[in-house]
Formats: sequence, structure tokens, C-alpha cells
Amino acid sequence: MQLYTVYENGALRKVDKINFSENRVFLIDDIKNIYLWFGSKTSKKKREFAVNRANILNAKRKGRAKIQTILQGKEFGAFLAMMDILKKGIKEKDLQNRRRHELEFDIEDTMELIESGLDPDFEAEVALAAYNLSQENRDYEDLCKILAEIQLKFIKGKKNLKVAEINKKSKEIFNSSSTYEELCWLIAELNSLRKKDL
Repeated sequence: MQLYTVYENGALRKVDKINFSENRVFLIDDIKNIYLWFGSKTSKKKREFAVNRANILNAKRKGRAKIQTILQGKEFGAFLAMMDILKKGIKEKDLQNRRRHELEFDIEDTMELIESGLDPDFEAEVALAAYNLSQENRDYEDLCKILAEIQLKFIKGKKNLKVAEINKKSKEIFNSSSTYEELCWLIAELNSLRKKDL
């Protein structure tokens, strides 16, 4: 996951967390999705620059990512489920240590990489983990609870988590209306980021 703030002239600058202030625009690159978050008081010009940047980035991937526009106060789906993580931030070393390829890996490609003895890149690692999780046929509420626990560990570190905290966060995720696939992807992505941090 890569986080950028968008300036008035369209320039992008990498950031490690998002403050969600009303005059800011952020581009969040989550490999499968490119989110554009617009603060409520951002200019039309700044928004147009951000959309242009997202389209250029996606063109490099041959249009494989889904571009989603998110307005302040109207967050939804997977984006809503990961807002707390974005506020806390992703450590700079996690952003620097990842190799990025603009290829989309399917399961066959990923398995070939692993079987060849080469280390899969971050995207392949997440794709395989998300696929494997989806094959476990867990129910939706179970995935919400798993994601809630991972997010809270990511935010709070090694502090003991209370069941009430996990249940509250799980309910928030459930109400975000994320798809089953999005939950699997977020769980896999956050697990991979946490492993790099350990």
C-alpha cells in the first residue's frame, strides 16, 4: 500500500499516514484499487489533477486497478474498513522495503514463482494469501472479526486487546459493506505488512 498527498499543481508526495483534513486530497494505491480521497473543501482543479494522476498510474497497469473516488464523510466499503490504519500510518520502512511490479499476478503465476524457488514480490504474496483465505470458506462475520483483530494489533502494537474492542471494531467493519474478496485482501495485506515489521 502506497500513500500520497496531492498538491494544488498535481504533484504527488509520498506520506506514511493520512490526516483526512478537509482541504487535502490523498491517493491511496492498494494494488488492486486506487482510492482518491477528497476533503470537503478541496478545489475542483486539485481533484482533476488527482484523477489524472490515478489514470496515469492505472494506465501503467493496463487498467487493472479499480479507481474509486471517496468524498469526506461519505467513506464506504473496504476504504472505510481501513481508515484507522491509514490514520495511524504505514511505517516508511514498509513502504521502502517493498518491490513494486506493475504486473497483476494470478494464482498460477504466483505458484510458479514460489515453486521456482524465487521469493514472490509483495503483490504476489498478498494475492496468494488472500486466495488461500478465500478458499477456507469462512463466514463473513468471521472475516470481519479477523480483520478487526489485525487492525487493532497494527494500531495498538503488542498491547492486550479486549474482546469488547475487537467486537466493536468487527461491527464497524461489518457495517462498512466491504465485499468478501476485499476482506480477504485486506487481511492478507495487513498480515504481510505486520510480518515485515516484526
